[in-house]
Amino acid sequence: MTTRSIAAAYRAGDLPGFFRWRADDLEGARRTERPDVDRVALADALRAYHRDLGTLDRNVEATLTRLSHPNSRVVVTGQQAGLLTGPAYSVHKGADAALLARHLDREDAPVVAVYWVASQDHDAAEVASTTLLDHSEKLHCLTLDVPQGVPVGRVPWREEWTAEVLRLLDAFDTAPEYRAAVRARVERALAGGGSYADVFARLIHGLLAPAGLLVLDPLHPALAARMAPTLARELERPLDGPARIEDAAARLIEVGFEPQLRRPTGATNLFLEGEDGQRRLLRFDGRRFSTEARAHTREDLLAILNADPSRLTPAAGLRPVVQDALLPTLAFVVGPGEIAYGAQLAEVYELHGLTQPLLWPRLSVTWLEPNVARLLSRLNATAAQVQADPEGVLGRALARERGAGAASTERLAALDAELRALTDELAALDPTLAGAAERTRLRTTARVRHLQTLAVRALARQEDDRTRQLTRLKRHLLPNGVPQEREMNFLTFLLKHGDAPLGRLLDLPPGTQAEVPLT
Repeated sequence: MTTRSIAAAYRAGDLPGFFRWRADDLEGARRTERPDVDRVALADALRAYHRDLGTLDRNVEATLTRLSHPNSRVVVTGQQAGLLTGPAYSVHKGADAALLARHLDREDAPVVAVYWVASQDHDAAEVASTTLLDHSEKLHCLTLDVPQGVPVGRVPWREEWTAEVLRLLDAFDTAPEYRAAVRARVERALAGGGSYADVFARLIHGLLAPAGLLVLDPLHPALAARMAPTLARELERPLDGPARIEDAAARLIEVGFEPQLRRPTGATNLFLEGEDGQRRLLRFDGRRFSTEARAHTREDLLAILNADPSRLTPAAGLRPVVQDALLPTLAFVVGPGEIAYGAQLAEVYELHGLTQPLLWPRLSVTWLEPNVARLLSRLNATAAQVQADPEGVLGRALARERGAGAASTERLAALDAELRALTDELAALDPTLAGAAERTRLRTTARVRHLQTLAVRALARQEDDRTRQLTRLKRHLLPNGVPQEREMNFLTFLLKHGDAPLGRLLDLPPGTQAEVPLT
C-alpha cells in the first residue's frame, strides 16, 4: 500500500479516473451550468434561515440578491459545529471559500460563498471541546457535556455552558481590550439562543459575513424542504449508492490507496432521526428499511420525509450530493479527509443526475507567535518540520551548534556511500556475496540512523530541561499532540492580537498553504 495520501495524489493530478476535475481546473468547472437550481427559491430559504438565526442584515440581503441572479454559482465549504468555532481550520475553510468566491466572481455570473454548518452530525466528541493558548503559555481546554447521538442542531444551548465559556475567556491572559472584543463576539452569538449549532453559525457569520460568506443550516425547515426530493430519490434505490462507493473503494485499492469510506452489506447512505432524538443509520434488506430501534417501509419513510424532511438526513456517502443538489456549486472547499471521500463519490452524483463539482484543497495556515518565529529561525526549521518531528528538529540544530558531526545526515550519507563502494567491490570478487553484502549495508545504515535519532532526541530533551524550548514549540505548534490548526481555536489569535489575524487571513490568496508570522 502506498504511503501517499489520496489528497496528495489528487493535488498532483494522479487520480483522474476518480474525479471530474483536476484541483486547479477552475475555468473548466466555471463553464458547467446548473439551470436546474431555482436561485430565487434558494435565496428565499436562506433568507428565512438568517432571519430566524438573527443575522439577516443589509450585507446578507445584498449577498442573497447576488445569489438570486440566474447565472450565480456557489463556492461551498462546511464543518461540524465545534465549540467556539472549534479548531482553527474551521475558520480557515470559511475564509478560503470567501476568498475563492471573490476570485471567481463576475458581474454577469456572481459567485457566492456558503458555509454548510453540519448541524445534522451527532458525534458529540467531535464538537464538545476546544483549546486556546494565552500569553502566559497556558493551554485552556474546555469540554462541554454535549449529549451523544443527537444531531447538534437539536441540542439546545444551556445557560451553564454560557457560564463555562465566559469563565474561560475571563481567565485568558491577554490585553483587556482584546479579551473584551472577543467576549463581545461570543456574547452576541450566545444572545440569540437556539441550538448548539446556532451559536457556532453566529460566530462564523460574525467573523466571515463581512467577507461575503452566508451560513447554511440543513436542519432549518425551509432548507430541509428543498433537500427532500434528493432524499426521496435515494429511497427508491437505497443500495445503489453504497454499491458504487464500494466499487470505487475496490478500484482505489487496486491502484494502491486505502479507501476512506466503506459501506457494509445492507447499509444505506441515510440516517433517520427517531422519536427519541437519536440519529441512526438506515439499513435495507431488499424489502424493508430498519434501524436498531424499529423497521420501516419505504412508504413510512416517505411519510416522515413529507411531514418533517429534517428527520431524514444523509450519511457521509450522500451528504455532498445533497449539498450540491441544493446549491449551484462551482467548487467545494475541502480538507484531505473530504478529498478522500470525494474519490469515491463521482458515480453517486451520477445516480442523482449531477456532476461532482471541483474539489478545492482548503487553505492551510499555521500561525507563528513572535517568540516561536524567532526560535524557528534560530533552529533553521519550519513549523511543519517541528510538527513532524519536534525532538529531531531541536536535537539536530543543537548537534550542528556543537559540531556533533556524528548526528548529521551528511555523515550518514558518507558512511552509506563507503558501504556501497565496499559492497560493489565484494560482489566483484565473488558475485554470490552481493545479496548478503547489500543486506548488511541496509542493516548497518538503518541501525546507525536509529542511533542518530536516539542521540539527537536525547540532546533535545536535555536542552529542553534547561530552556523549555521544545515544550514551548510543542505547546504552540502541537497543542495536545495535534498540529496547530487541527486543535487550536482561531479565537486564540484574536484574543492575543486583536482582529489583525482575521485581516491577514482574508488578505491571503485562495488555497494558500503557509506559515504566517504574527507581530
